[in-house]
Amino acid sequence: MARIVTWVQAFAIGIGGPGLFLVAFLDSSFLSLPEINDLLVVMLVIEHKARMPYYALMATLGSVAGCLVLYWIGRTGGEALVRRRFGGPRMGRALALSKRYGVLAIAVPAILPPPAPFKIFVLLAGVAAVPVWQFATTIALARGFRYFMVGVLSVRYGDEAIAFIQANGRVVSLVLVALIVAGGLAWIVWRRRGSPGTDEL
Repeated sequence: MARIVTWVQAFAIGIGGPGLFLVAFLDSSFLSLPEINDLLVVMLVIEHKARMPYYALMATLGSVAGCLVLYWIGRTGGEALVRRRFGGPRMGRALALSKRYGVLAIAVPAILPPPAPFKIFVLLAGVAAVPVWQFATTIALARGFRYFMVGVLSVRYGDEAIAFIQANGRVVSLVLVALIVAGGLAWIVWRRRGSPGTDEL
């Protein structure tokens, strides 16, 4: 596996943006390449700082495309398929969260760094029939924010960006997740208060 990761990393660096797209696509769909996208963005941005938005965009688009593959697997395979592959009480709780909170259940794990679980929530979004445009938009915003932040740190800190991300990335992600959850809960409360019939209570 280490050889495969090394080869993929060298290949992506060699062709730049398309390589980032491919690696992000594979990592979000069929393979598991934890943190390699962040490292590739850092390496490429250090070499070509002016291309930072382009590299972050390609990583984001690749991740969205890969997630859509898993989404459709969950959508077409249904709950029975997911339960056979990912059985257990945790999967049941995750499915309940997906059905109850929709895109909010996707946004949080999409921002968290590895080893936080992510792909299972992508599959369950398909099972829960989250509208595809909401799903894709949420993934694009969450992953886009993550990769653009990695790019900004790479421009600012250069080679030290990797160490900075490893030391502070989890804390920053958790703070951002807390803000997302707070905003999501506020939106849910606002919708319930504005729903028909509430004025008559």
